[in-house]
Amino acid sequence: MSGRDRLTVLHVVANRWWTGSAEPVLRLVLGLRACGHRVLLGLAAGDRFEAKAREAGVQPVEELSLDVKSGPAAIVSDARRLRALVTREGVDVVHTHHSHDHWLGWWGHGTAALIRTFHNERAVRAAWPDSALYRRTDAVVAVSRRIEERLRQARVPGGRLHRADGVVDVARFVTDAPGAAKVREEFGVVGAPLVGCVARLAAGRGHETLIEGFGLLSRALDGARLLLVGKGERRDALEALVKRLGLERRVFFAGYRDADLPAVLGALDVFVLMGAGSDDSCRAALEGMAAGRPVLAARVGAASKPVVYHWESGKRRPSPVLWLRIERLRRTGAGPIAGRSHTPHGLDRRAGARTVDTHCETRLEAVASR
Repeated sequence: MSGRDRLTVLHVVANRWWTGSAEPVLRLVLGLRACGHRVLLGLAAGDRFEAKAREAGVQPVEELSLDVKSGPAAIVSDARRLRALVTREGVDVVHTHHSHDHWLGWWGHGTAALIRTFHNERAVRAAWPDSALYRRTDAVVAVSRRIEERLRQARVPGGRLHRADGVVDVARFVTDAPGAAKVREEFGVVGAPLVGCVARLAAGRGHETLIEGFGLLSRALDGARLLLVGKGERRDALEALVKRLGLERRVFFAGYRDADLPAVLGALDVFVLMGAGSDDSCRAALEGMAAGRPVLAARVGAASKPVVYHWESGKRRPSPVLWLRIERLRRTGAGPIAGRSHTPHGLDRRAGARTVDTHCETRLEAVASR
């Protein structure tokens, strides 16, 4: 890449946790660097996002606080530091990801292009002054069709609105992942059909519906087991529900998994997505598909149609009873779950689509259209 084509991009993320926007942003930073661009990352320090960034070889800039709980004086100081950083580093693009850093970016981007990515539908605010901020932003990126529609309703100009679907690390999440058999042994389900869900154990993630639906499934398929992966404040309540339904020997709580997550996904027969959480690109479902698992998705986030997704790869298809007998799940969303084979647009593993490279291309097109 010539010096003329090389951009200096500053990502500003008012997030300190390894959730929601964190992993997609880090993937984008690494992808843009691999494309030859100079990329800086500003984040809220002091937690796993910072640790993960440093582990990946990305040293966050230290000038910015990005504390969403700070007072007006601290916010003004942060905006001034951002403007000084943009000037000193010759930043061409300031890319923001949350409302807090979007406002900071507007105050401090100077002559650099200003981009905002919306990672969940809840973040879109159609009323003034946010609507005015969106219209004064050079490019606005939605990670799902539903977010794109909301932004159109907020009167974001069509020429500035772009959609960049979620990304998945296809090098990490592979079919037949090593360690899958060990995960099954850990929970004593060596030969049993295993349904799994990876999501924070929090309100609004659909775990109650999933557990109750699995109870109906287990009546028809006695050997089936359910694995809930994640941590969160709802664990005690969910464990109580499992006990009340008499499913203690069939439903397992795996806790938070990180390094061995590909093996956990590889151990499943079916992956279920009930709620998008703070990442409407439904990255967890993409990871399940990249691991070669059928995905049963409710109408949430980027999974705008509740269908059963799986790869057209010629591999063994799990019995339809694993999803068609979950009556509670059939009523999730505005329509029934369809038991059909479908490969989502752009998710062809062989072509390597919807990877970081294509994600970066979409973002750079947004800059070029400025």
